[in-house]
Amino acid sequence: MRRFLYAVLVVLVGATTVVIAYAVDGSASTDGDARGPGLVTVVLGIEHSRFSTDRVRVVAGSTVRFVVENHDPINHELVVGGDAVHARHERGTEASHPPVPGEVSVGPDDDGVTFLRFGKPGEYEYACHLPGHLAYGMRGTVEVVPQ
Repeated sequence: MRRFLYAVLVVLVGATTVVIAYAVDGSASTDGDARGPGLVTVVLGIEHSRFSTDRVRVVAGSTVRFVVENHDPINHELVVGGDAVHARHERGTEASHPPVPGEVSVGPDDDGVTFLRFGKPGEYEYACHLPGHLAYGMRGTVEVVPQ
């Protein structure tokens, strides 16, 4: 996994100070430390109809790039959001989703990417709502902590 870290390089050239700021890739934490703010990457592997992690922590104001790596021979999806988003998908019958923020469908042995910005602290669920997958346990939590 790569990490986006913000760095500032200050260079003194004679009497002139040059400040260069840049970002390098950074991963959202799955080990307790919250990452962000800014752009962070979460890689969620899927194997045996399970996500590789069930909890991710990011700082409020972060935009999370979810990379979904489906290692199963069946379709899956990632839907991220609050209760209303998940209620809509639990009642729905969509076999796949158009690319919208926080939702991506992933075919067998394929990868998908979606982005979602988390502005407020709280807990947001991610899940696969294909028939039977949620009941099997395909869910996790994004914990968004204050800056």
